Amino acid sequence: MTFGLVALIAVAILIVFGVAQRVLDKLRLSDTAALLFVGAMIVGTFIPDIPLGFGMSINIGGGIVPIILAVYLLAKAETSTERNRAIIASFIAGAAVFLVGRLFPSEPETMPIDPMYIYGIMAGLIAYLLGRSRRSAFIAGIMGMIIADVAQGLTNLASGITGPVSIGGAGMFDATVISGLLAVLLAELVGESREKLQGGTAKKDMGYDKGHFTSMLGQDQEISDELSTPDIGPDSSCSVVEVCSDDDNIIITPVQEGNEDENK
Repeated sequence: MTFGLVALIAVAILIVFGVAQRVLDKLRLSDTAALLFVGAMIVGTFIPDIPLGFGMSINIGGGIVPIILAVYLLAKAETSTERNRAIIASFIAGAAVFLVGRLFPSEPETMPIDPMYIYGIMAGLIAYLLGRSRRSAFIAGIMGMIIADVAQGLTNLASGITGPVSIGGAGMFDATVISGLLAVLLAELVGESREKLQGGTAKKDMGYDKGHFTSMLGQDQEISDELSTPDIGPDSSCSVVEVCSDDDNIIITPVQEGNEDENK
């Protein structure tokens, strides 16, 4: 069993026991959605690659599912700035992995460490540094590796090299998992430390609305303002009442329009 599969199984266990809830909240992913994506990636690795032609193919678990997840998270981005930052970080991480890969020897067996782990760690660090937010870092981490695979396939095609390229397959699956997890873990650790220094945000201030988590800060004040400043205008249908206290009892008596001026 590869490192990527072991890591995904560990992530699934953490999700089931609620340990990863904080990270999922920041990614705007529910437990069910996260488990579905993790399960699809695990199962997809055992399905044969889909041929794309010109010596290129794409792995379901390491290519198609991560792309769908990245698009889903991009759609959940609350601002265009965050979305653009994730896209730019993805291309920069992919370009860095592609360029470094060209410096490595053609026979990876001669290296003391598998270059796939180096790719994953490097892409994860770049994704964290440029993505900044947890969601942008995670998107850039997984998409950076896929972009590097695509760039390698196009380079082979332009150079007339017939060697097969599996997008998200073979060792690149492990690199994709490492990159995505490392990026979001670094963003979580640094982000949590920053929030603690700034006072933190209570979990009770988060709500789940229309498929994603939203902040509820300020809603109590809005409700209080609405209750303390009722709208009683000329077109209002509110009734005027007289409130009297009789020892332990409170008596509320409607005041007729004709008697309102008299009471004044």
